[in-house]
Amino acid sequence: MDSARAAAALAGAAGLLAVDAPVSGGVRGASAGTLTFMAGGSEAAFARAKPLFEVMGQRAVHCGGVGAGQAAICNSMILGNSMIAVCEGFALAAKLGLDAQKLFEVVSTSPGSCWSVDTYCPVPGVGPTSPADSGYKPGFAAELMLKDLLLSQQAAAAADAATPLGVHATTLYAEFVEAGGRGRDFSAMLPRLAALGHGA
Repeated sequence: MDSARAAAALAGAAGLLAVDAPVSGGVRGASAGTLTFMAGGSEAAFARAKPLFEVMGQRAVHCGGVGAGQAAICNSMILGNSMIAVCEGFALAAKLGLDAQKLFEVVSTSPGSCWSVDTYCPVPGVGPTSPADSGYKPGFAAELMLKDLLLSQQAAAAADAATPLGVHATTLYAEFVEAGGRGRDFSAMLPRLAALGHGA
């Protein structure tokens, strides 16, 4: 957020409007034109930039003043946490002898339902087509998830916010990237966890 504010101050000094606008949707969203932009800046700056967002994506949300778009890093932290939980659930199910398709049918219509299950299921051949069905070729690479999680923890430290699951997710993705996860989709956390024993 500080870097976005510094850039906006430089732009303002030059008589320019500035918008910080992180994006959500990954490679698939970019290809399909369904990205979501999370924008920070003045109303006037957002209004000027909005037609560009509409060309590139499906939705643009004005999150607030300069730097507010960067606060949407919370979205990535939630996603990282939820993907780990989903991968843990499916890894446990496999070791209990439960069929992954049956678990998908239960979870996707139950309170455990979430995007990481319904749209981006990490199990090959289960649910809609996802990176799991192409050998975990990245739609959103594990190292990019790690980068976002590290940013979320920098923001949490600056704001004195407790994010214990975010801390743990950051550790798990750091270990995954170092153990061969670089260049794989972030949902490849499933085979990583499936290979580990209890308490690992």
